[in-house]
Amino acid sequence: MSFPKNFLWGGATSASQYEGGYAIGGRGKSHLDYIRRVEKDDTDKTFPINVTEEMYNDHKLHENEYNFAFRRGSDFYNRYKEDIALLAEMGFKTFRMSISWSRLFPTGKEKEPLKDGVEFYHNVFRECHKYGIEPLVTMIHYEIPVSLLEEYNGWESPKLIEFFTHYTKFLIDEYAHEVKYWITFNEINMIMNSSYLGGGLFVEKSKRSNEECIHQALHHQLIASALTVKYFHEHAKESYVGNMIARLQNYPYTCKPEDVLATQQQNQFNYFPTDVQAKGFYPKSILNYYKKNNINIDYYPDYEKILLEGKVDFISISYYHTAVISNDKDKKEPIGAFIRNLSNPYLKKTDWDWCIDPIGLRITLNDMNDRYGLPIFIVENGLGAHDKLETDGSVHDAYRIEYLSKHIQAIKDALNDGCNVIGYTPWGCIDLVSCGNCQMTKRYGFVYVDADDEGNGTYNRYRKDSFYWYKKVINSNGEDLSI
Repeated sequence: MSFPKNFLWGGATSASQYEGGYAIGGRGKSHLDYIRRVEKDDTDKTFPINVTEEMYNDHKLHENEYNFAFRRGSDFYNRYKEDIALLAEMGFKTFRMSISWSRLFPTGKEKEPLKDGVEFYHNVFRECHKYGIEPLVTMIHYEIPVSLLEEYNGWESPKLIEFFTHYTKFLIDEYAHEVKYWITFNEINMIMNSSYLGGGLFVEKSKRSNEECIHQALHHQLIASALTVKYFHEHAKESYVGNMIARLQNYPYTCKPEDVLATQQQNQFNYFPTDVQAKGFYPKSILNYYKKNNINIDYYPDYEKILLEGKVDFISISYYHTAVISNDKDKKEPIGAFIRNLSNPYLKKTDWDWCIDPIGLRITLNDMNDRYGLPIFIVENGLGAHDKLETDGSVHDAYRIEYLSKHIQAIKDALNDGCNVIGYTPWGCIDLVSCGNCQMTKRYGFVYVDADDEGNGTYNRYRKDSFYWYKKVINSNGEDLSI
């Protein structure tokens, strides 16, 4: 089986990591604007995205001293025409991007949006359509207006449902005629791994236990998503809306039944937000987990009806790596963790120690195809690596071509298995600030951006070898994967 003729080839970005222009047009700050780059000689080696209230207050105190790389991004705000022309040159059918909530509603509580922000996204969509590129828009890619963090402790408060649905209803009313494909939340399950990043939470500030605080916030996100989907189906009947999770395929460390059971439980935990968004109800496994671990959720009024009426049209995933799970006391790791320490001896690793596992993508697609029976969109995948810009402006990234070639072949194999995969948008198609380390030097793109971790550089764009390779792949609709 070949790729469908209407397969959506493209690439993916997010506003917080790519857009830049954080102080232009009245844009308010988001909570991601206060995640700083941890420098090599910094004595505080805390993983940057796990910000505590103490760290946050320190970051505000040193507003003009620390390196807040997300504020710069890759300067898409000023270069969107140039960048979209590069995507068109590769033959993109779709471009995944997100909208900055605080560019439209600076504090998240305004009744009316900023005109400059509204027009900016109209301009981006017009530019995409000029080249026949269909925007794929994520309504929230983690970032919330920082005032909602300070006043409500982020998504722990049900008030954010009200603010978010006001924002998303505006997006639907304003842009639905320009955007056919939408995603409500980016990697909605990431809140269970990084509560500040995924939920704007200071768990230490909550009266709830850490885990209870996180799951209360996740419940509010699931309700906000369902209410948005219901409104979407009523007012944007020609478009489609999906969900998204970071898909963490796990393997048993051994064939010992205890390891197999622990792996099954980890996979259930990873799947459950999609279960809610695709099936319209909480799975019994997670309700049982809540009961066993004394996690008491204040359920939103009529939540069962809301979830049932807010089921998505398609499933979308990020897929980067797989992990192995052990039930042994000395090897057991927290449930729901994104990065795990046990090594898989059968797989090679990236420069950042992520396992390279294209067959795992095929396994994932088959699992999800059988579980949900909905179209699947792979909206993030790719290789973060150290790229070198040569004096002639070239970048030789054969390692990225090899990685992508094998993963695209795995998608093709999954199509032959009967999976309904509708699109593929590799992450960071133009280099952007990497999330985990707040750095430019972990690069994913087909296009090199001349900027370093401190923001030095021209920000000029250079085509990598993978640029020309991916152009060939798209032109052949996935038939020519030769390296």
